[in-house]
Amino acid sequence: MLRALAGLVAELRAVGIPVSPTEHIDAATALRFTPVEDRAAVKAALAATLVKNAEHVAAFSTIFDLYFADRQRALPSAPDAGPTQASEVDSAGGGPGALGGLTDDALTELLFRALRDRDELLQRAIAGVLVDRHAGIEPGRRVAGTYYLFRALRGVDLTAMLGRLRDDAAGPGASLVDTRLAEVAAAELVDAFRAEVENEIRARLVADRGAADVARTLRKPLPEDLDFLNATRVDAAAIRDALRPLARKLATRLARKRRAHRAAPLAFRKPYPARPDLVVLADISGSVATFATFTLQLVHALRSEFARVRTFAFVDGIEEVTALLEKAEDLTDVTRALNRGTSAVWLSGRSDYGHALRTFARQHVAAVHGRSTVLVLGDARSNFLATREESLRVIADRAKALYWLNPERREFWDEGDSVISRYARHCTAVYECRNVRQLRAFVEQLMPA
Repeated sequence: MLRALAGLVAELRAVGIPVSPTEHIDAATALRFTPVEDRAAVKAALAATLVKNAEHVAAFSTIFDLYFADRQRALPSAPDAGPTQASEVDSAGGGPGALGGLTDDALTELLFRALRDRDELLQRAIAGVLVDRHAGIEPGRRVAGTYYLFRALRGVDLTAMLGRLRDDAAGPGASLVDTRLAEVAAAELVDAFRAEVENEIRARLVADRGAADVARTLRKPLPEDLDFLNATRVDAAAIRDALRPLARKLATRLARKRRAHRAAPLAFRKPYPARPDLVVLADISGSVATFATFTLQLVHALRSEFARVRTFAFVDGIEEVTALLEKAEDLTDVTRALNRGTSAVWLSGRSDYGHALRTFARQHVAAVHGRSTVLVLGDARSNFLATREESLRVIADRAKALYWLNPERREFWDEGDSVISRYARHCTAVYECRNVRQLRAFVEQLMPA
């Protein structure tokens, strides 16, 4: 048990979930007072001692299932089983092997009854048969098992199963509300069985290759470590979910700081600094639009921490979008609208940092003054056009500070058409900002104390 715990802790750390030595000790102590035969209790105890962030629960659950697999697939004995299940087992000779003689159609019918009656042991046995019969697991192959899951579920039509369970639960003449409730309940049953098949496959992969090796093939970045530039639609949703609680946490922390300053003893200086203005220049061209969207989402959520926030979007032209952002419910839609045709897109529709910066310096530089913090969001890829560094210098000379957030990996800076170092000489600092974790670190140091 302690060896499995050590493996679990090592994998949690490997995927980015922080676990301190003290928390490892707490988890080991908790196991001393937890019935080890109760897998749910063990999981709850370890989650309580090792997981501090609700966003990490899903990753913990997957890793726990690898290191604390419990695949008791035996069916209940006849005295404990219901009459239907017992007769099914006895008719083929009893024991879990009996199900192997059933056709897929007969197995599907048995699965319907097991789901309807919420017979988890029989569902587990059926999952084992489906994996035996259809998954085609290849020993030693270093895969996560997704394809095996697809193949195993070909033996039963879960879509049709969902309809049968819904109709059975709702009954004839059911109202729309009752039908909808029955559909939700049926979906939960079907999803639970799909998870059971997946657990069966993972348990066999662990038995073949070991938990640590399977964990490496399953390893995925946490939402706060997903790259903005490479985010899929699913990734983008996860990042968006990670940003919402982050904005609330930062706002609460900053409010606490302000209260602490107000309560400080009198001194021959201001008890707390005035809130600065924030001016944001955001590249919304296709390559970095996702990064700009998420960064603006966080800045927009924290706008009360600044005296004033003004936001300018650019591609090869530039346009102020402060009012548009204040009214928007979805910043992704704002980015799409800007790309469809405004002065943010001047000529080619490709990033032209030089022209955008020169236009800002000529038309909007009055927005920048001695209490302004300027934030530039972009990868500084100039498409080999004029950089107009002098325009950035004009902006920086007027500002209290100018920071540049670049969503590319630092090792790619200044390769190809990247001119980040030419702009960096006029910046207070340039930061790599590829994910939520790095964005949070920057915002925490940027905010007024």
